[in-house]
Amino acid sequence: MRHTRRLAALVLFAMVTVEFGGWSLLGFLTSSDSLTPFEEQFFRAGHGHAGVLLVLALAFLLLLEKTSFQPKTQMGLALTLLVGVLLQSGGFFLHLVLGEERAASAGTYVTWAGAALLAIAMITAGVGLLGRDERTV
Repeated sequence: MRHTRRLAALVLFAMVTVEFGGWSLLGFLTSSDSLTPFEEQFFRAGHGHAGVLLVLALAFLLLLEKTSFQPKTQMGLALTLLVGVLLQSGGFFLHLVLGEERAASAGTYVTWAGAALLAIAMITAGVGLLGRDERTV
């Protein structure tokens, strides 16, 4: 994992921000400065998606090395996935700040864009894994 090693390190460092988010959420839930049910719902969604998707990113980076893609393509897919992670989880936080209950907001569209990037990266990497000829390795 030579060319994506720095991205994997970045993902591990980003996990610390997710831990801080969990600590912050716990603080809100156990203090008098409580969140509204709407805020709590989207804080949890953003936090949960960030953690799960960062773990996915670590697995993705490992599998990406096993594809038949050139290093530049692998790096492009890795960056596409990581931007998708930021947009998917960040959209929930954006909706928490800008959105209203039962109405779409800029956060909704950012979340959808992140989901699309995640799907593109994962499907493309899956095709790359299937296209690799093990006899030439």
